[in-house]
Amino acid sequence: MAEHWDRFYATRDPAELSWWQPHLTCSLRLIEEAGLPRDSSIIDVGGGNSTLVDDLLARGYERITVLDLSAAALDQAKRRLGEKAAKVTWIAGDVTSLSLPAQAFDLWHDRAVFHFLVSPERRRQYLDNLRRALKPGGHLIIATFAETGPTKCSGLPVVRYGVDELARVVGAEFKLVKSLREEHLTPAGATQDFIYAHFVFCGR
Repeated sequence: MAEHWDRFYATRDPAELSWWQPHLTCSLRLIEEAGLPRDSSIIDVGGGNSTLVDDLLARGYERITVLDLSAAALDQAKRRLGEKAAKVTWIAGDVTSLSLPAQAFDLWHDRAVFHFLVSPERRRQYLDNLRRALKPGGHLIIATFAETGPTKCSGLPVVRYGVDELARVVGAEFKLVKSLREEHLTPAGATQDFIYAHFVFCGR
């Protein structure tokens, strides 16, 4: 799977990728509304070469981890950030299988990873890692394709969610705080419907 994404990042300009946004406006809004201190620990799952890390650094957040399957995507982000890349922890790996430290993060952000997990087993592995790595009282901000979104992305099948269904799948340990809908306009001019959900983790 990593090879699939490495190929996308290696053969296309970032601004040509369907998920590209100059700034992740909805994500930034929900992160800021969480009201976390600037020294809180934030992980961006599937961050790739997204500009979220740039914008978080610009806002003064000090402890950011970016995790992605694609080392090529992370390398692009590091080159873009230049010297600032040293302020960030970078992890190339699969969030469903790697071992993250226990109760390490105050906020877990995921824009468009979870909807690629089409098997119940991979969703279970993702959620097990999430529950282990997020501190009790921590925040989960997750964005997926909405019920009206596409059924495939980048040649791969996806699962579409409504807010109630997403809340059911992530589990009762997570209390829904807020949800947003977004019509994402791709660089090719297509529209993709997303939902964003902000949860607080009540602990196991």
